[in-house]
Amino acid sequence: MTSPVRPSLHQTILADLRGRILSGEWPPGTQIPFEQALATRFGCSRMTVNKVMGELVSAGLIERRRKAGSFVRRPQSYSAVMEIADIRREVETLGLAYGFELVRQERREAGPADQKRLGLSEPHPILAILCRHFAARQPFCVENRLIDLTVVPDAAQTDFAVESPGAWLMARVPWTSAEHTIRAAGADKLVASALLVAPGTPCLVIDRRTWNSASSVTAVELTYLGEAHELVARFTPSPGG
Repeated sequence: MTSPVRPSLHQTILADLRGRILSGEWPPGTQIPFEQALATRFGCSRMTVNKVMGELVSAGLIERRRKAGSFVRRPQSYSAVMEIADIRREVETLGLAYGFELVRQERREAGPADQKRLGLSEPHPILAILCRHFAARQPFCVENRLIDLTVVPDAAQTDFAVESPGAWLMARVPWTSAEHTIRAAGADKLVASALLVAPGTPCLVIDRRTWNSASSVTAVELTYLGEAHELVARFTPSPGG
C-alpha cells in the first residue's frame, strides 16, 4: 500500500496563510506577521517564508508596504457596465466564499422618492429591501432595492432572507431593457455602518433600473468601496465608424 504524499513545508505555510485570509480570520488591512516571526513559528528558513509571501502577493491577497510590512489586501472586483451581473458570481470569481444578509424588508406605498427611483407617475405598492453581500465574511456590497409589486406581485410573499433579491429576480422575472447610472459618493452613515468603514469613505455606486416592456420592474442601488471595485465595458464601433 502506497503511503500518501505529505505536503512540503512550503505548501503547508502557503495553505495556512491563504486559509486565514480567505476565511476572513485575517480581514483586509490585517498586518501579516513579519517573515522572521513566521520562519520561527514554522521552523523553517526565512527564504522559504519569503517565497510564500511572494506567491500571496502575485495572487493579489497581500500587499507589501515599504518599511511597514505586509498587509491583507481588500479583494479587487469589477462589474461589466453592459451586463446585469450576479453579485454571488462576482465574489466567487475572486475565489472567495460568498455570504448574504437581509437587513430590512418592508412593504409600503411608494412615496415621492420611491416614485422617482422607479420612474412611476403615481404611487404603487412596492417592496423595499436592504441587504449586504459578503466576501470571505467581509462586507462586499450594500444593496438597496425597490420592487414594483404591481409588476412582480410574487415578491410580496417571498422571504428574501433565504435568497438574495437580485438572484431571485433574474431567475423568475424577464426583463427587456436596463439602465445603469454610475457615480462616486462618500459613504453615508447607513452605508458606512454596513461596510464597516468610516463615514465619507469613497464608494462607487451603481444605480440600475430594469424594465419589462414599458413597466419598471425594479430599481437598485449597489454600493461598493471605491478602492476595491472597478467597472469594465466592452463595445464595438458603431456602423458610422
